Amino acid sequence: MSASAAPRPAGDRYVVVVNHEEQYSVWFADRELPAGWTATGAQGTRQECLDHIEQVWTDLTPRSVRASR
Repeated sequence: MSASAAPRPAGDRYVVVVNHEEQYSVWFADRELPAGWTATGAQGTRQECLDHIEQVWTDLTPRSVRASR
């Protein structure tokens, strides 16, 4: 594990992000988003963001796979 992957304080703020395959993740609110990811507007604690993702990401199949069905 690299030094940058060290655990962060529980009070840190996060944002919910989504990629072109409509896959969701959480990202640190105080960091620039990685290439290919877009903020959804949802933010909060890590757990609040994970709870939001659980509500909105109901089909884990990547978008490209769903489109080819």
